[in-house]
Amino acid sequence: MNTDKIYAEQLANKYAPKDTTKVVALRKLDTKAKLPATVFTYTFGIVTAMVAGVGMCLSMKVIGSGSAAMFVLGVIVGIIGLLGMGVNYPIYKKLLAVRPLRANLSATLLPDSTPK
Repeated sequence: MNTDKIYAEQLANKYAPKDTTKVVALRKLDTKAKLPATVFTYTFGIVTAMVAGVGMCLSMKVIGSGSAAMFVLGVIVGIIGLLGMGVNYPIYKKLLAVRPLRANLSATLLPDSTPK
């Protein structure tokens, strides 16, 4: 049967070792270089959003005693969270500027990586 042969070839191609080009290797290197900055940015953003949320809950008297002191504390905590979210992107850009310099040596090991 011809369909069995086609299916066998597809399966063999699926598990056969892939030839990686220099462009694919550079793409993987780029992803690997950006990963720590991306992980930090997501983590820092989530934490600061949670801090801002706690501040909002305190100021709207959802949690806490509902006194004026808790309202003021909630506003202060919320502003701290919003400031953290505001500086998240500049920190990310700074980390991206520093990180690829470390991976520059690996990129030089892949000469002539531009497609022709």
